[in-house]
Amino acid sequence: LFPQASAMFAQCTSKCVSSVLLVVLLSCVLSPPTQAGKSSEDIRCKCICPPYRNISGHIYNRNVSQKDCNCLHVVEPMPVPGNDVEAYCLLCECKYEERSTTTIKVIIIVYLSVVGALLLYMAFLVLVDPLIRKPDAYTQPLHNEEENEDTRSLAAAPTPSGVRANTVLERVEGAQQRWKRQVQEQRKTVFDRHKMLS
Repeated sequence: LFPQASAMFAQCTSKCVSSVLLVVLLSCVLSPPTQAGKSSEDIRCKCICPPYRNISGHIYNRNVSQKDCNCLHVVEPMPVPGNDVEAYCLLCECKYEERSTTTIKVIIIVYLSVVGALLLYMAFLVLVDPLIRKPDAYTQPLHNEEENEDTRSLAAAPTPSGVRANTVLERVEGAQQRWKRQVQEQRKTVFDRHKMLS
């Protein structure tokens, strides 16, 4: 079941990734050419003005072009009287910032589509796959034997007082030993059948 599930998962993820990449490429190719003036959401001028005399510090944001990104165009209303404007503006630090809301939207859409595809695949594995697959008559006895071996190994293992015998490391080691035994048994049966046929 698990090797088939991992193979199906690999196929699904490769298909999902390829379809998402195709959508992104198409959106980039078919998107309208960038205009000379960006939208007001994509550009802004941010001025950080520290405290000045009895005026507390403040951050001013305004959607202006890069050439107008200075204290005189961004700081409104001006908190100081006319003769202190130049001294106040020298203290303010103004930065022009640009972003692409289209790129942000595309990245969010890609991320949500990948997460959605993985959630749908998980729901398929949890709900639909057990209904489609019927238990094999050959694998059921193997599972029963594994459970019996688990109970025998737990009963035979000495448990020191005060320490939990069923730690993660012991479970991993037990599973590894069972897997090695199964591989040895499979090799033995394959070689025995090969000898019988030849």
